[in-house]
Amino acid sequence: PVRPPHSSSTMTSSTSLSLRFSPPPHTLLPSKPRRSLVVAAQTAPPAVEADRLEPRVELRDGFFILKEKFRKGINPQEKVKIESEPMKLFMENGIEELAKKSMEEIDGEKLTKDDIDVRLKWLGLFHRRKHQYGKFMMRLKLPNGVTTSAQTRYLASVIRKYGEDGCADVTTRQNWQIRGVVLPDVPEILKGLASVGLTSLQSGMDNVRNPVGNPIAGIDPDEIVDTRPYTNLLSQFITANSLGNPEFSNLPRKWNVCVVGSHDLYEHPHINDLAYMPANKDGRFGFNLLVGGFFSAKRCEEAIPLDAWVPADDVLPLCGAVLEAFRDLGTRGKLTETRMMWLIDELGIEGFRAEVEKRMPSGKLERESSEDLVNKQWERRDYFRVHPQKQEGLSYIGLHCPVGRLQADDMDELARLADTYGSGELRLTVEQNIIIPNVETSKTQALLQEPFLKNRFSPEPSILMKGLVACTGSQFCGQAIIETKLRALKVTEEVERLVAVPKPVRMHWTGCPNTCGQVQVADIGFMGCLTRGEDGKAVEGADVYVGGRVGSDSHIGEIYKKGVPVTDLAPLVAEILVKEFGAVPRVREENED
Repeated sequence: PVRPPHSSSTMTSSTSLSLRFSPPPHTLLPSKPRRSLVVAAQTAPPAVEADRLEPRVELRDGFFILKEKFRKGINPQEKVKIESEPMKLFMENGIEELAKKSMEEIDGEKLTKDDIDVRLKWLGLFHRRKHQYGKFMMRLKLPNGVTTSAQTRYLASVIRKYGEDGCADVTTRQNWQIRGVVLPDVPEILKGLASVGLTSLQSGMDNVRNPVGNPIAGIDPDEIVDTRPYTNLLSQFITANSLGNPEFSNLPRKWNVCVVGSHDLYEHPHINDLAYMPANKDGRFGFNLLVGGFFSAKRCEEAIPLDAWVPADDVLPLCGAVLEAFRDLGTRGKLTETRMMWLIDELGIEGFRAEVEKRMPSGKLERESSEDLVNKQWERRDYFRVHPQKQEGLSYIGLHCPVGRLQADDMDELARLADTYGSGELRLTVEQNIIIPNVETSKTQALLQEPFLKNRFSPEPSILMKGLVACTGSQFCGQAIIETKLRALKVTEEVERLVAVPKPVRMHWTGCPNTCGQVQVADIGFMGCLTRGEDGKAVEGADVYVGGRVGSDSHIGEIYKKGVPVTDLAPLVAEILVKEFGAVPRVREENED
């Protein structure tokens, strides 16, 4: 059997980006060849003119900028980047001067309508212009969802000062987002983040989003590989150790990456632009590669095999090669057609692979391995409650965080519990929940008796609540058409009164077609829309999706019913649960007399 790398790692060459991982203290069961994941790649690449492969960007004054000849028909965001380099807000400390001005002054001086709101996203700052003028959401980088009690307390201290506007969300990429931030505070917040080992740099707009990994990496007795060293290195590589990396800060559109370390596929590889799938090859451990998965308002696609395998040491060079191909060749016109899969369609999978291969330091890329290490018959495990770790005498406990929303006091209390019972560490999950690892097994009962776990943050949520996910919604997001978080909880409570469900059902809510709530991979998904009520007037509603899957048999759900008023959702969901998921109607008490 081949051993995957242990969590300690060092970079040995800045030019080749080669890595060396030490062997782990355990071995895997022997693997046997399995079929490739997902769908077959294209076999007949389209004809591509040679001049189409000319890089569309060039390095100028330390930053990549779109060449003059490729600027016709570009989208407004690309124009903003050309007019004023967003990374200078951080790398040349432009945020210090900007923070001294009022939003009214900034709006009066801005070059275009979207100028400052777009550029600030390179610092992870999202202006809530529509609903909270002058207030910002700040998105962090938190590779693998691993955070500390000190980091959690610092974030709590930031949002506390903003009163009702201040709160935090766990995102569907294992990340923190904090709300209520005002621009004059940003320089000090950035320094505070750095002091606890955090950054918000390059977390929005045309950048690489938070690298996702196994939420129980390093503590999971059944893991294939500890994903933490890979996700940490990817994040450091992409941001140049939080100093800012212009190599990858001018992509055609946002870009998602994950490293799979579990049979459970907690990492959701099929909806990432690049997914590393663990596989052995010729006695070496490494990764097969999936590319192109994404959601958007116009199109949703699962990732497809690149027909390539890299040894573990080449995780970073491969990432760099894929990003460079996307940066150099991706289209920058209509915003809805700029994700990486559009480029793959244009070049064909073999054409895209060739462009990645030529950008590898060695100029070579091995073909996919047949020795996939993910067990496709694996039944996805529940991480709620108490579970033994691979470390003898330690356990982890999964807590439900209703629709990912926390207040400052909640974060302080989580930090206290992590310090008192664990090692001062917390893990965030893509389902917007929280895990406390490294709890001495002898202390688990005392932890379970904590009042904090008796209320909202339960280790044993109800069967429908445990799979509930919701995006920000119209409370804070200007693009959302409907309110999502409170409504998701309310509708789920109503449904639980109508039916009894025999097994978990994942229900996802998103406020608009941008689908941050990932409704297409939910068992039942709700996408916000406006529809007509009984009186013919416009009311909040949802398009209902059914049949999405995550895991080795992943696929995208389909529309079940469009334009359902939110007031009519509970009975419809109950009907779907009975029809599709084996639910049983609850007998009302008045009928039992």
